[in-house]
Amino acid sequence: MLLIDCPHCGPRAEIEFSYGNEAHIARPLQPEALGDEDWADYLFMKTNRKGVMLERWVHSHGCRRWFNVARDTLTYEILAVYPMGAKPPKLPERSYL
Repeated sequence: MLLIDCPHCGPRAEIEFSYGNEAHIARPLQPEALGDEDWADYLFMKTNRKGVMLERWVHSHGCRRWFNVARDTLTYEILAVYPMGAKPPKLPERSYL
């Protein structure tokens, strides 16, 4: 189980949080101009990489506030927690042998 450090409440168990998908996704500038295929791509096709992912989480059983998490999807290690609207922190490169 993950221990997530909510920036507003402190460390809490993973079960108090909900995953909100990938962070820092570029929203369509003219959504009315998108076709069905482009909408489907924007809504459903997300990055699923092995390694560090930038994600949005919400403390749904606590303060109910959103924040961003840098998490390694291979080790489940949480590398950083930072507020919504902030730029992601610089993280060292990781190698997997």
